[in-house]
This record gives sequence, structure tokens and C-alpha cells, in this order.
Amino acid sequence: MPRLARYRMLFAALVLLPASALSLLAEDGAVASRPPTPSTIIIGFTGGFVRHDSPNHGPVQLAQRIRKNLPHDAYIQVFENRHRKSAYNIVLRLLDRDHDGVLTDEEKAQAHIILFGHSWGASAVVLLARELDRIGIPVLLTVQVDSVAKLWQRDGIIPENVAAAANFYQPHGLIHGRAVIHAADASKTQILGNYRYDYNQAPVKCEATSWVGRTFMASHIESECDPHLWSQVESLVRQRLQPEPGFVAAVPQP
Repeated sequence: MPRLARYRMLFAALVLLPASALSLLAEDGAVASRPPTPSTIIIGFTGGFVRHDSPNHGPVQLAQRIRKNLPHDAYIQVFENRHRKSAYNIVLRLLDRDHDGVLTDEEKAQAHIILFGHSWGASAVVLLARELDRIGIPVLLTVQVDSVAKLWQRDGIIPENVAAAANFYQPHGLIHGRAVIHAADASKTQILGNYRYDYNQAPVKCEATSWVGRTFMASHIESECDPHLWSQVESLVRQRLQPEPGFVAAVPQP
């Protein structure tokens, strides 16, 4: 068949394809997948300079446990606290159902987002929630564990797009978490509580802890590896995965 005739047949076939089929053609000719918006988006942040896949740290271990029986249409990922912008961009991409680069009010309203983190990562939780608030995206839950803000950050005021927030902290050492968080608008955000843990009274053994960590910020590190504390965080997260109508969160028990 002459080359010109083949081109004409290909052009005719493309014209006859429905728009929905054309939208699935990738630039390289492959078929591009169009996954639906996740039922829930769960984002965790590690503290300090901890890697997102470091196995001995609370946020990473929590994500691993939740991932084992997560609903098939949910998304969970842990980020280093310095990669908050990457997490923000992923949230926008996951919510953009039609992949047109613009979030509609309907796409925003379908967001079910849970954020948790430790130390600098806990502060990153509040900053990410605030960035989502600026563009009208709601957040189901934020959980801060021994939250420590960098100099230019504010981690104590929870923005009004957050439905519920919890704060776990310990008061000892050179580095210790924020003791109290407040809602920017108490009519829109439920502060579940500010839960104090005292590792001077009930110490927790942490694996792979450096001498510097044990000497200068032992309690702060213990808050990161305390299995009881993180089980409380896990409970709060799981309660939000498939909430019942009129659901009220159970209060964690320190």
C-alpha cells in the first residue's frame, strides 16, 4: 500500500476515535493509565535529616503498617520534611482527575487527606495544610508528634481547612515538641487534644541511636520510636480511612 494511502487511513481512524480514547494516548504512543482520585491520600513526614525510607523511625514504620491493609484505592507516602513541596505537588496531581492541570471545586471537595509527622516533619504537616488551605483543599486530619518548627515556621495554629488535629509531645531535653496547638477557627477545626508523654518516668528503648542523640535529645528521639504513641497515631489515622456518618474520633490514651 502506498505510504500516502496509509497516512490517510491512520488519520481517518484517529478522527473516528472518541475523545475519551484519544485522551488515553500517551506522547510516546503507549496507553496512559487514568487512575481515579484516591479515596484517601495519606502523607507522612520524617523529622530532622531522617530519610523517608529509614526503617527505625516512627513515621516510616507507621506507613508500612497502614500500607499492609490499606484500601486498594488509597494512597500513602512518606517524605523527608524538606520535600514538602514535592508532597504538595503530588496531592495536586492525585486530585486532578481529568489531568488538565486545573483543580475544579468538585475535585477539591472530593479530597480526603491525612497528614502526620515527627519533629520538623510535624511542623511540615501544618505548613502543608496551610498551603492546601490557600487553594481551598480540605484536610481530614493532622497529627503532630513532638513538633519542632524551624525559625521561619509556625506550627502552633491549625488552619481552618483541617477538620481535626492532634498533638503528641514530650517536655524534656534541649529539643522538645510544642506543648499546645490551637485552631485558627474553632468552629471548623476540632482539636482532639495535646497529649503529653514523659520519657523520664517511662523511658523507651530506641534502636540505632547515636551517642549525641542519647545525650542531648534522648526524649525527643524516644517520641519517634515509642510504639504506644505511634499506635495512638495509627488509631487516629485508621478511624479516618472509612469514617461513619456522624463519626466522632476516640480520644487517644497516653
